[in-house]
Amino acid sequence: MKRLVVLGAGESGVGTALLGKKEGYEVFVSDFGKIKEQYKQVLVHHEIVWEEGGHSQEKILGADLAMKSPGIPNTAPIVRALVEKGIPVISEIEFAARFTNAQIVGITGSNGKTTTASLTHRLLADGGLNVSLGGNIGDSFAQQVAEADSEHYVLELSSFQLDGIQTFAPHIAVLTNLSPDHLDRYEGKYENYIASKFRITMNQTEEDYFIYDGDDEEILKWLKNHPIKSQKLPFSLTKDIENGASIKNEEIQITINNKKNTMPIATLGLQGKHNVKNAMAASTVATLLQIRKETIRQSLEQFQGVEHRLEKVLKINKVMYINDSKATNVNATFYALDSMEAPTVWIVGGVDKGNDYSELLPLVNEKIKAIVCLGVDNEKIVRSFSNAVDMIVETQSMNDAVQVAYRLAEKGENVLLSPAGASFDLFENYEERGRQFKEAVRNL
Repeated sequence: MKRLVVLGAGESGVGTALLGKKEGYEVFVSDFGKIKEQYKQVLVHHEIVWEEGGHSQEKILGADLAMKSPGIPNTAPIVRALVEKGIPVISEIEFAARFTNAQIVGITGSNGKTTTASLTHRLLADGGLNVSLGGNIGDSFAQQVAEADSEHYVLELSSFQLDGIQTFAPHIAVLTNLSPDHLDRYEGKYENYIASKFRITMNQTEEDYFIYDGDDEEILKWLKNHPIKSQKLPFSLTKDIENGASIKNEEIQITINNKKNTMPIATLGLQGKHNVKNAMAASTVATLLQIRKETIRQSLEQFQGVEHRLEKVLKINKVMYINDSKATNVNATFYALDSMEAPTVWIVGGVDKGNDYSELLPLVNEKIKAIVCLGVDNEKIVRSFSNAVDMIVETQSMNDAVQVAYRLAEKGENVLLSPAGASFDLFENYEERGRQFKEAVRNL
């Protein structure tokens, strides 16, 4: 019996354990920290052996195969020990893909991947396909394959998940954009991070498709130097695109093998340039999978976006409170600030992943009336913006941050939570940060 060791007992770890057990592996789950009660119950119920609060090296190094959760870096001692022993260490995505014949749409990128994945899933489901959403979002891909395999999957994929693939090959790969993120995990090198994202194409063949932002200089540069096999379908806001998506007369025009489809931009449920791009990527996938044009149009009009991404929470005293907790890097916050139509009190701060705030300066000058810092260490934010705004206040909790913002914002203005950093200094994850924001706003 082959032995599968699972490192990390979160969503992807527990999902992998369930699938491993179903496929006849002897499974051992090991978590360096504490396992959440809900996940522990699942493991106990399925009689899967687990440990928490540390790794038992001898049990782990007896594995034939190891799956590590995306949050565990390659430099972790236990991972190094596995690699030294020649035991393959893969990601949940790689493991689960081996046990399904489904057609896979893989979506990655620094920003927009959650919205694009959710929107793509919606278009395909509305079009009548048997399709599930997974990966970095919702239920674990492995668990879905184990419990109720679908004919199609839309997977949101992070660079960490792609680092652990060997044979994984999505039929349709999407790269929404590139901006420096998580450089702390890539030796501070942007090119290492870009190479990670492009792993999504590494096993594709001429039968497969690669959809990408044709306006993104870094993507174009990479493609020039690293030819890929799959058929390329770029989307662009400014260029004429022969095969792919472009803008003509305020409409999205999608051309695939000389067949043209158009969708009006004005009626999109999600507004803003970045959302036009997300809609282009999702519609290109839907067109490839032969969803009817009318269905695509209707779904695009009705789609309202995802939680924690420029989510309008409440209007209080004519001030709009907006939750953009999912903006965990500078580029995501750039889009948020860019879409503000009124003076804005901006709540920002979190774990700095080597952020360069300079690209935000023009927008801060133009749109932001005050900054409320929410982080353990706010020094860099204060230094970056002290000349651009008159008022910068430091706070240590979400409640304080919202109270301060409430006092600073006037009628017709916005309060925007768009942290531009990870949440781990004060919160468990960006979802918890967003929920706390919404709760604090409702308690005003």
